[in-house]
Amino acid sequence: MFRNQYDNDIATWSPQGRIHQIEYALEAVKQGSAAVGVCSKDYIVMLALKRSGGELASYQRKIVKIDDHVGISIVGLLFDARVLSKYMRRECMRHRMSYNRPYPSRRLVAGIADKAQLNTQRYGRRPYGVGLLIAGYDEETGPHLFEFLPSATFLEYMGTAIGARSQSARTYLERNLEVFEDCSLDELVRHGLLSLRDTLQQDKELSTENLSIGIVGKDHPFQVLEDEATEKYLNLLTPEERVKTSGRRDESKEDKQESATATGQEPQGEGSGSVEPMETE
Repeated sequence: MFRNQYDNDIATWSPQGRIHQIEYALEAVKQGSAAVGVCSKDYIVMLALKRSGGELASYQRKIVKIDDHVGISIVGLLFDARVLSKYMRRECMRHRMSYNRPYPSRRLVAGIADKAQLNTQRYGRRPYGVGLLIAGYDEETGPHLFEFLPSATFLEYMGTAIGARSQSARTYLERNLEVFEDCSLDELVRHGLLSLRDTLQQDKELSTENLSIGIVGKDHPFQVLEDEATEKYLNLLTPEERVKTSGRRDESKEDKQESATATGQEPQGEGSGSVEPMETE
């Protein structure tokens, strides 16, 4: 039985109980450049690797401000991210105009999950091919870090990573999870940089050109740092720490199982089919 008999539209299930178009959208997220989020009791920090289309092209923006208390980091198809970011900005604006207060971040994330879920059940539509890290600070409940996936699922984390080779970053975050809660802003950014470094290709290094940082927290409106503004935090690392060396294990093979895990399915074997790579950011 061939896989492509059941992947022509979003409303068709395979005999194994899979919806292949959702898995293809998750694959687009896995091939995008990595993003990392880390949360303490006062701050949320997001860091993302920027990708350039060529030597003559500028780097794409990967972290976007939504409102003073919330922002997103994008992994996957940027044109799908624009649709969701515009929706989030409209909802924040409407809530502020109606109630004169910021939109609670969990309700905002639940809203985009509901919007994305419609695309997973109606014929003629397709899932959004983008994953988001969403950082929000609420006055009543404090900092929140959410991960949103094309399957319309979202979860809250103390620290997570998505995108290419993100398993290496998650491994670092899991090993240091206990110290995040009491970290200062500089310490939190340093942990984020070290985890993001592990997603780099061999012998590549973090620089002001390929790094974006987003920060939000207590008495700290959402701020995006690009280019030279990131140098202050890059200096927290030694030149040797900025480079991914051959001594660090590349765990990209483990990423091959992520799309099945995110949809609640069993991981696929090698003979179950492959997905053609696509250009993502």
